[in-house]
Amino acid sequence: MSRYPETPDGRYFVARARLWRKSDPRLPEAERQAAVNALMAARRDVGRAKDDAARAAARERVDAAKRRLGERGPVWWDDGAPDEGRRHPKNTSYAAWWAALDPARRADGEG
Repeated sequence: MSRYPETPDGRYFVARARLWRKSDPRLPEAERQAAVNALMAARRDVGRAKDDAARAAARERVDAAKRRLGERGPVWWDDGAPDEGRRHPKNTSYAAWWAALDPARRADGEG
């Protein structure tokens, strides 16, 4: 079981009381792993940046990797449902699921 609650449709997980889009499950494993590796390297570079220009360049690489993974940009599902990311689940179409979730699991997503 994931540390964080995941929506029944597998599109989001809940952390810090917000929905966060998951990676596109249709990505081939090699492509997914390459994007994850690029993401982790870019995140390390953000932390190591010596100036604003280096930090901005590293953040652009973080954004590019997250787009490759499907976590940002156009949604990866094709049923027309909107992106509800970065919203509290109670304020989305997932409100009933969130309300019915075991309180301990809900607490995992609130923290």
